[in-house]
Amino acid sequence: MSTFVLNFLKVMKSVFINKVILFPYYLILKTRHYLFDNGIFKSYKFDIPVISIGNLTVGGTGKTPHTEYMIKGLMSHKRVAVLSRGYGRKTKGFRFVETTDKASMSGDEPLQIKRKFPSVTVAVDANRVRGIKALMEMDPQQRPQVILLDDAFQHRRVIPSTCILLVDYNLPPDENNLLPFGRLRDLPSQIERADIIIVTKCPSGLSNQEMFIWRNRLKTFPNQKIFFSSIKYGEPQPLFEEGDKRYIYSKFAIQVAGIANPKPMEYYLINRYKIVKKILYRDHHIFNNYDIKKINKISKKYSKAVIITTEKDSQRMIHLTRFCSETKKRIFMLPIEVDGLPELFIEECLAV
Repeated sequence: MSTFVLNFLKVMKSVFINKVILFPYYLILKTRHYLFDNGIFKSYKFDIPVISIGNLTVGGTGKTPHTEYMIKGLMSHKRVAVLSRGYGRKTKGFRFVETTDKASMSGDEPLQIKRKFPSVTVAVDANRVRGIKALMEMDPQQRPQVILLDDAFQHRRVIPSTCILLVDYNLPPDENNLLPFGRLRDLPSQIERADIIIVTKCPSGLSNQEMFIWRNRLKTFPNQKIFFSSIKYGEPQPLFEEGDKRYIYSKFAIQVAGIANPKPMEYYLINRYKIVKKILYRDHHIFNNYDIKKINKISKKYSKAVIITTEKDSQRMIHLTRFCSETKKRIFMLPIEVDGLPELFIEECLAV
C-alpha cells in the first residue's frame, strides 16, 4: 500500500474520531467554557496572588516538580500555600496536609510536597473556592501571601492572577486527541487562557529554531509568555531506614512505577543500569498486599538489582509493612526536579 494511501487513511481516521465519535465530549467542553466565559457559571477572584498550574493532558507533564520549583523560588520572601484537589485520598472536604499523613488521607502529590517543604502550608480541597477562603481565614501571622493551585487549569470557578499551562514536549496538543482516544482532557483552543506556557520535558540544548516552531504550533498570542524546561533526576534515596546505599552502584535495576508516563524515568535508568524487570501500574496506583508480595518475589529473583521507584510512588509505599527485609535494603526513590527555566521566571509569574 502506497505512502499516500496510508497517510490518507490516517487523516480520515483522525477526522472520524475527532468530528464524529468525540463530538459529544467536544460539545460538552465547548459549552462549559462558553458558560464560564459569559458569566453564566460564576467565577471568583481573590485579593491575593493565586498562581494556577495545570495542563491539557491527563498526567505526565510534571505539575508536581514545577509546583515545587515555584515553592523554592517564592518561599524565601513570601508565605506560600499550596492548594490541591488531593486526588486519590479517602478524606472529604478541606484538610491541611501533615507530614505524618498517609497518602490515603491527603493524596500522594500533596503529601510529597509537604514532606519536602514542612514549613509550607499545604491543603487539599476539591472545591478550590472553599479551599482558598479557608486559607484566607488563617491567623494573620500564618496566612499565605501567595497561593499555588496545583492541577487547576480546568477549575474555572477560580480566576487566578497568573495561569501557567504545562505542555509535554513529547505530546504536542495538535497531534493528540481528546479522551478516551488520546490524552487530552481539554480543548487545545483553551491554550489562549494561559498567561504563561511551559513546554516541559524538553531535550537538552533545544535550538532557537525548535522554540520558534513550538511558538507557532501553540498559536500563542503576543501577551503570552512561553518557556522551555527539562527535568533532571537526583541521586536515589533509600525509602526505608534499612536502605543500603551500596546497592545504588549495582549494574542491575528493577523499575517500579505507578505514574502517567514512566518513559523518562526508564530512559534515565537505562543509561545507568540494565533494567532486568519493569513493574508498571496506572497513575496513582494504590499498592496492596498482592503488589508487595510481587515486588518481594521479584526482588528475591534478582537479588543483585537495586529497586528504583518514583518520589510520588514512594508516598504510597512508605507506610506499607509487608516489604521483606531484603527488599527494604534495596528499594530507593528517584528524586526529580525542574531544570532550564531562567532565573527571573518567578518574577515573571508575579508580574503578570
